[in-house]
Amino acid sequence: MRDQGETRPLLSTDQKDAKDHRYSSIYSLEKAFADAGKSKLGMIEEGTSSKFTRSESDDSSSVTFSNSGSTPNGSPLGSETEEEANDEELAKVPLQAPPRRKSRAVSPMINQKLGNDPMELPGAQSANSTITSVNSISSLLKEKLQLSLPQALRSSKKRQNADYRLRAFVGILFLCVVFLVGFAHIYYTQHVLQRAYFDKFRFNKNERVMHVYSSTGAEVIAARLGVGIPPDTGVFPCLPHHQKQDTVCLEWLQQTRLYLAHTMHEDMHCYHVTWQSLNPSYNPTDCFDWSSKRGHWYGAGQVQNMPYPLERGRLDLSPFVTGDIGKHPFGNVLKRYFLNSKGATILVDPETPLYVSINANRSNDFCLQANFDAFAYINRLTPLPQLNYTICATDNMKNLHSSMAEKSLWDGLKPDELHAVHSLLSEPVWQISPTNEAAIYNYTEDVIALGFLRQGHVLLSEEWQPSTGDFVLDEERFPSMEETINIIHRRGFRIVFTIQPFISTESMNFKDAVSSRLLISERGSDPRIPALTRYKQSNSVGVLDITNNKTLPWLQSKLESLIMKYHVNSFYLDLGTAQDMPHYYKCEQPLTNPDHYKTLFTRAILGSVPVIGVSGAISRPRAPVFVSLPAFSSSWKAIKTVIPTVLTYGMVGYPFIMPGAVGGDVALPMSDNNPDNDFEVSLPDKELYIRWLQLSTFLPVIRFTHLPSKYSDESVLEIAKRLTTLRQKTVTPLLKKYAKETLDTGLPIIRPLWMLDPGDPACHVVVDEFSVGEELIVAPVLYSGSRQREVYLPAGVWRDGIDGSLRKGSRWIHNYRVAEDKVAYFVKMPDNTRF
Repeated sequence: MRDQGETRPLLSTDQKDAKDHRYSSIYSLEKAFADAGKSKLGMIEEGTSSKFTRSESDDSSSVTFSNSGSTPNGSPLGSETEEEANDEELAKVPLQAPPRRKSRAVSPMINQKLGNDPMELPGAQSANSTITSVNSISSLLKEKLQLSLPQALRSSKKRQNADYRLRAFVGILFLCVVFLVGFAHIYYTQHVLQRAYFDKFRFNKNERVMHVYSSTGAEVIAARLGVGIPPDTGVFPCLPHHQKQDTVCLEWLQQTRLYLAHTMHEDMHCYHVTWQSLNPSYNPTDCFDWSSKRGHWYGAGQVQNMPYPLERGRLDLSPFVTGDIGKHPFGNVLKRYFLNSKGATILVDPETPLYVSINANRSNDFCLQANFDAFAYINRLTPLPQLNYTICATDNMKNLHSSMAEKSLWDGLKPDELHAVHSLLSEPVWQISPTNEAAIYNYTEDVIALGFLRQGHVLLSEEWQPSTGDFVLDEERFPSMEETINIIHRRGFRIVFTIQPFISTESMNFKDAVSSRLLISERGSDPRIPALTRYKQSNSVGVLDITNNKTLPWLQSKLESLIMKYHVNSFYLDLGTAQDMPHYYKCEQPLTNPDHYKTLFTRAILGSVPVIGVSGAISRPRAPVFVSLPAFSSSWKAIKTVIPTVLTYGMVGYPFIMPGAVGGDVALPMSDNNPDNDFEVSLPDKELYIRWLQLSTFLPVIRFTHLPSKYSDESVLEIAKRLTTLRQKTVTPLLKKYAKETLDTGLPIIRPLWMLDPGDPACHVVVDEFSVGEELIVAPVLYSGSRQREVYLPAGVWRDGIDGSLRKGSRWIHNYRVAEDKVAYFVKMPDNTRF
């Protein structure tokens, strides 16, 4: 071995030539093997585990294999460094692939494995070294081929996976393009094509989609107009002779014509919509979106099952006329007025032949339709049906409702009429079905015996006549009624007779009414033939034609005779419903619908005799007339509908209401065991009666049929005494206060909670509470056997009427305990009250 410090000899010229010759031979073999490998594999992928590299310098060339193309130090293996000057070691450099661990110098162990003795002279081993190098290159290339084949296969799989990923990406990109194109089309048709015809109003004439916005930009109305127009019908501007000033006019050829107009009232925008049908087969129909995101709706009047808010109900398309709620979709009081909690109203013109549907066909739509038919809208005021309504919008539903309410109800109010309003608010109404004089006499005597209830009004139902339409007392049952009424007057009661516009065929006045042609006639028949219908227990009655100029004087003379003879204080008008009219009715002057008759009849009678109440209406009668709630059966189910009915009637424009009798208005049978006392009837359930009495204590009028003294349980009488004291001291002053406000503003006396806090969503849906004005909230118990309930209080501080504690508003009181003899009510405290 050579010492470490010994200097290595330089290579001779022959040795250099031999070295170059070996390298040249090795390079030729390597290239041959490489070309053979390419022909078999095609092309060796880049990034294989080894590379074949040839490096050249000015003096010599070197060939080496490496994993990365260079050593960690940046010098290729086999280059002439300090060790390469020794020819002996150059012959020993292996030409096969180096091990995975890169090394600067060849390990002696590797030389030993190759059969090279490092002590041997280089010249002696040149041939062996060349053979060994060739064998090493062959082994290396075989190894590279074996490694490259699976590598190529894996690369092929990678290319396939890459192709799949590319295809998936292209597919997703295509779907995104389709979605964007569809979205752009919808956006264009729904928004870009929506023209702002007026401020806060958008309408797409192609899709017939309307949107109304508040001043803050919030959507308050969304509707589909012209439902049912054939889709291929083109829309064009109207011809010049169909245009109207300050109105947009569009026409769908041979189908219908649309007029849009706009007016401004202070901060309230109103939009007027009119559809004129041009085709007998098309009935103009507009449908409004009543889904939950559009807010809550109120109005209409009494609707089947009395939903509150209104969008919770369901109603198939039906004519908007009154009827008996058990048989027909609508009740005794209606108004074409609908209010939304987001601040919008819909007011339909009274001359429109209106049909209405709510959530029909499993939709969330409220639809208005103009449609002529054979009963409700037989008098065609236009050749083809027209749908005419107004939408008004603002930011506050309470302010909007206040602006829409009828004002100045004081106009024409006389002092005695104002006194009648106050007397109804402070005194009970005693509703009696008069079977004989003794029944009336004894009833008033029992009222006086109670000692704590004021006398009030004695309301006699229509049985005081021998037959409906006689307008005289039945002298067989009431032989000395004049004297009995005088006694009742001395006791402090007022006498009210119930009258109707119906004349029974058995009445003594029927022949006279027919000969004078005072009755509604049969359409399409001889006008001298009256049209007959049914009413309550009478199977055959005619109806007075109030549009005939002869009818009112005839009826007025009958009523004045009653006043003169029996000193009747006032009358109650039992007008029936639209469904009680003859099916083929024809009046002297045409009616817009059968309900129009009630309006005309009430106005005519009010100018001639005093009236305190009516059984139904479609427009607000002048004060002091109170509008009655419908008859309720004596049941727990019925009592739950009292509050939503009261709230709805007040909101649609009937502030002065007269609820039904405490315990229910059902016609109860007379006792078979005591024929001498015809007035004895079965009483309502005791608990139901108490809870109904608690509810009625806070309503504008409290009406009795069954006296609390008729119950054997003394507790009923004690509860009635306490409630009477509560009404006289707390409720009646508030009723009178807000009655005066009502005469100025038109707002109801009994109000929903949302009128106290219109911005509180919880107040919009409370159905079993109400407020007297803005100062007292009532939460009665309406379930059998219940001794607790949930109570919601609007914003503010409220004093508990049961225990006197103060309670904070804008929250629910859960499991609030209410004993059977208590009623939950809360009095509003001043705003500066500390809680």
